[in-house]
Amino acid sequence: MKPRDIEAFFATLKAANPQPNTELEYTNVFELLAAVLLSAQATDVGVNKATCRLFPVANTPQAILDLGLEGLEGYIKTIGLYRTKAKNLLATCRILVEQHGGQVPRTREALEQLPGVGRKTANVVLNVAFGQPTMAVDTHIFRVSNRTGLAPGRNPLEVEQRLLERVPQQYLVDAHHWLILLGRYVCQARKPRCWECAVAPYCDYEPKTPAP
Repeated sequence: MKPRDIEAFFATLKAANPQPNTELEYTNVFELLAAVLLSAQATDVGVNKATCRLFPVANTPQAILDLGLEGLEGYIKTIGLYRTKAKNLLATCRILVEQHGGQVPRTREALEQLPGVGRKTANVVLNVAFGQPTMAVDTHIFRVSNRTGLAPGRNPLEVEQRLLERVPQQYLVDAHHWLILLGRYVCQARKPRCWECAVAPYCDYEPKTPAP
């Protein structure tokens, strides 16, 4: 994808969705962190179904700790890998209470020290909660970046670095939302819906899939 096409690519995405956001439901920074931690290998819809029951009861690190492992598992057992995620969330809450005054830290280094929080989760929190221009490269962004020619890379870190280099500054804060939504609903894995893709004119993918 040529530089002039990248500008048009993101201008088109912005025109269609000027203020994109995560589809995870949350009301504070800790809820966002917990939801993203729970979303690994799970859908946002599935996580939202669990957290809409959990968060009204416990939406702070101390409240989660007060639930205990069995209590927390009861709320999130519909989510894949819930036992491991419950242990990680409890351990994360303990660190937040003991080392951060119950607050979610604002640096990548501190976030990545939390159990169950990797680079992708840290990037989501830094971007969505704190407005930092990070790229949380999930399977959708990895696929879209390679398929379109926007930011080819052999692994998520390579794609992340290429995106940070190639995405124009004015689009950086919102770019990962646009790319996730594009990959989730249009540029899908098995059969990209090129016939309804607004940015198809700027995409390197060939052949374009026809309308069904």
